Amino acid sequence: MGKETELTREERLAAKLRENLRRRKQQARALTGDNPPLPKEDGSS
Repeated sequence: MGKETELTREERLAAKLRENLRRRKQQARALTGDNPPLPKEDGSS
């Protein structure tokens, strides 16, 4: 019971971290004016 919840929670946190990192990278690029096309890092929207 606890293990499953822990895994799900960790997965959720990891996904949020990745999402947040991508958003911050995009914002930084927009601020610097450096906006190259993204490779294939678009998993699911």
